[in-house]
Parts: sequence; C-alpha cells; structure tokens
Amino acid sequence: MRIEENRPRDAWHVDEDDLRAYARGELAAPALWSADAHLTSCATCRGVLAEVSDAAVLDAGWARLDAELDAPRPALLERLLVRCGVGDGTARLLAATPILRRSWFGALAAVLITTFLVAVAAGAAGRPTLFLVCAPLLPLVSVALAYGPTLDPTHEMAVVSPMHGFRLLMIRTVAVLVVALGVGGLASLALPGFGPAALAWLLPGLALTATGLALTPRLGPVLAPSVLVCAWAAVLLAADAARASTDGPLAPFTAAGQGVSGCVAALGAGLLFLFRDRFDVSTRGVA
Repeated sequence: MRIEENRPRDAWHVDEDDLRAYARGELAAPALWSADAHLTSCATCRGVLAEVSDAAVLDAGWARLDAELDAPRPALLERLLVRCGVGDGTARLLAATPILRRSWFGALAAVLITTFLVAVAAGAAGRPTLFLVCAPLLPLVSVALAYGPTLDPTHEMAVVSPMHGFRLLMIRTVAVLVVALGVGGLASLALPGFGPAALAWLLPGLALTATGLALTPRLGPVLAPSVLVCAWAAVLLAADAARASTDGPLAPFTAAGQGVSGCVAALGAGLLFLFRDRFDVSTRGVA
C-alpha cells in the first residue's frame, strides 16, 4: 500500500500494481485482506480496479456468479445422499426431479397401505400365512409401480439419457428395494408371536424381484412382473394342494422352500448381470 501523489495526503489507497494483482487473483495475504476491506468503501479504487481488470474475465466471473445464484437449491434428500457419499448425478437422479418424486412417493404410499392392510389381516387371522403370501410381491410390484413406463412420467427421458440403462435400473431398483424391504420388515415385526417365521417372505421376495428384472429385457417392465405374479399364485396353489389337510407352512416357507428361493434369487441376479447390456437395447427399441 502507498499514498498516491495525486490523491489527498490524508487518504490512502491500494497501489495500482496491487490492484492489477488483485484482478488476476495473484495478490497474497495480508495485502489481499486489506484490499478487500478497502475496496468495499472506496469508489476511487473500485474505479481503478475496473480499468485495470480484463473485461472478458470480469464478464465470465459475473456469468458464473449468475449461474450459481440461479441454480436450484438441492432438495433435502439430495443433500443427505451427497453427504453419505453418493455422487452428485446419482443423488440428483434419485431425489432432485419433482416428477420423479411424485412417482416415488406414490409407490411408497402403495407399499405402506398394502403392507399395513396385509399385516392387520394376517394378525387378525392368528397366523402369518396371508402376510407371507402377499409380502414377497411388495418389492416386485414396488419396482414396477415406481419406475415402469405407465406411472413414471420421466421414463422416456430416462430411455434417452446418456447413462447406461443397466446402471440406471440398478440405482432406481436399489432405492425402491430399501424402502419396500424396510417397510416389509417393520410389518413383520408388528406380527407378535410369530418370531423369525414372519420373515420367511424375504428370500421369495428377492427371488421374484431378481427374476422379474432378469426377464425385463425380454418381456418388458410391465409384462415381466405380471407373469411372475401369476407364477407365484400358481406356486402357492400347488403348495396348498400338496399340503392337503396338514396344518404346516406352505412349501415356499419351509426350510427347503427357502433354499430354493435363495437359489432362484442367486440365479436371477446372475442372469441379470449376464444380460446387463440388453437393457440399453430393449429400452431404446433396437432390434
């Protein structure tokens, strides 16, 4: 800092060389701090700074500032996901789009209401069979409701997005499964007296979901879960007929049935990974 000869002796101003360095972003502390404080109250130095600054750089800075100020504020869920380590693009995909949030909360409401009614009906009947029959369908139906082409207004935008179709599907599926499985697990805990038996729906639910996703490139996101719902009903009818008059659990909820469900889930996940490239082909209508 120095007193300029052509300025009043009782006033001090930022040296022009310091202003040039300030404009280039090269002025170091503590001179930088003094310049910042002085420029806020000195119109003369601000005028000199405008003269020595590069107009193109200044315009670009204002443009960046305008863009930052005009950028929409991330939603609470998006900020939470970012803080948890999720990438900005993935967090925006899950939480930032208002239309996507509407379909998401619609699916969540359907899961909550269905699970509650089934849990109440199962508890009133004094046995978890009805709950175990319906609960495996919740993850499968939740994925179809939340992100199928019928109820997801952003489906066409997702199809033409530069993101890999399989990665997009997995991001959305995991988000829905976390809610569906969490809600189903809480409903299981709400059934008193049944203990671990009330959780026997988890493996069949995962098996149905993995198989449905594996069939999606071939049958589509609507027909695949529809076929599996019918197949699950047929399995239950066959298991009920085979059980005859015994009062034991249905075959899918026995130890052997749980083992089969685990194998089917693993097979479905393997096929899903094996055919992952087909999701881009099927969603874009390429033969």
